[in-house]
Amino acid sequence: MMNHLMGTFAFLFGMCTGSFLNVCIYRLPDSKSIVSPRSMCPGCGQTIRFYDNIPIISYLWLRGRCRACHMAIAFRYVIVEAFGGFLSLCVFLQYGATVEGLVYFAFIAALIVITYIDIDHQIIPDVITLPGIFIGFIASFFLPAITYKGSIIGILSGGGSLFAIAWIYHLMTRKEGMGGGDIKLLAMIGAFLGLEGVIYVVFFGSAIGTLVGSLVMLQKKQGLKLAVPFGPFLSIGAISYIFFGPKLISWYLHVLN
Repeated sequence: MMNHLMGTFAFLFGMCTGSFLNVCIYRLPDSKSIVSPRSMCPGCGQTIRFYDNIPIISYLWLRGRCRACHMAIAFRYVIVEAFGGFLSLCVFLQYGATVEGLVYFAFIAALIVITYIDIDHQIIPDVITLPGIFIGFIASFFLPAITYKGSIIGILSGGGSLFAIAWIYHLMTRKEGMGGGDIKLLAMIGAFLGLEGVIYVVFFGSAIGTLVGSLVMLQKKQGLKLAVPFGPFLSIGAISYIFFGPKLISWYLHVLN
């Protein structure tokens, strides 16, 4: 009974966090405060009442429109809130109500914000990744899966590997092929997940990114000129590593032997 209650609380907490993540996704690219002013309709500027800001429920109750001006509200808000609830529940089921679980959920929340901002604006905010590198290093003193030395190696291997790729690509083509945001993102991922996590994320992100990029290029018929943001695929890889990475790596090594 207690586990069911805790699971429900984890899901609700995640949905509320998802509502806050929507604010971050909307405001951070414009360097706006995520604390004030209160949420408002982008169409009419009307401040959203607290009972119209209940995750998912308010969207359904208002049929996806602003109460004041009836402008359509993007369904993405519901998706982010639902993701927040689902991933919070998944973290609870795997790690329980622990400091480790809270750290990983905060990490996942940052990756969700990065994913959507990179999709919309092709940027990865330093205001998330740079503090994230430091926070990941500090967290390594409390996470059983990684040591502070492992975190440092993860930072250097994550940021260093993409920096080297970007530098070599620039030497060969005289073009920018890898954004600095991706480099700092992988350094942040390395701070939390270590060298093994970096290797997993790079391979996973590259495979999924290549597949999705190829499908998008075929659909839009722009060939190699189409720029596909890499940040979302690195983020998805990092989230999958938290839940499945060590088990998949162990299984793969066992198959090789």
